Amino acid sequence: MQSLSPRVRALGAAGVCLLIAVAAGLAVDSRLDRHWVLRGVTAFLAICCTTLLLTDQTRRLRQIITAVGLAMFGVVIPVTQTTWSKPPEIKFALQVATDAKAAAEKASRSSVSVADVKAAAEARGGEIGSPATEKSPQVRGADAYPLIVRAKRDQGRPWACLSFAGLDAKVRPC
Repeated sequence: MQSLSPRVRALGAAGVCLLIAVAAGLAVDSRLDRHWVLRGVTAFLAICCTTLLLTDQTRRLRQIITAVGLAMFGVVIPVTQTTWSKPPEIKFALQVATDAKAAAEKASRSSVSVADVKAAAEARGGEIGSPATEKSPQVRGADAYPLIVRAKRDQGRPWACLSFAGLDAKVRPC
């Protein structure tokens, strides 16, 4: 590794970071918001750190700082975004979406109805719609897309929003 020039090592590190960023982005379920803007910004910052490593080989401190930036923006942030992309409420909403789609396909329909989602959520012990409280007595997100999906009937926040376009589900925090 010592025989390689610092520029070649920097380019290799940039390539590995970009590969990790793309792989981490594609590892997230396609029904989820993949945070492409944030992923793009972190990839851009990793490229900026690589550029600094390529252009300025004079100061050791600057090399260390840009190498740490490259590791953070090219490895740590993309991997943690992927790992944290499915909290329990999102996992529950994805399961409900899968069940509702299966029910619509079984009934030979080309779209998923709100009733399908409600039945799937209730079958898994959850509920759709915001809970009625003293402060907010009106239930929201229970009769039209995007639906609010709660993993437990008595659960307040956090919850997930679920919408369908035909048989294609989109799940996001709400």
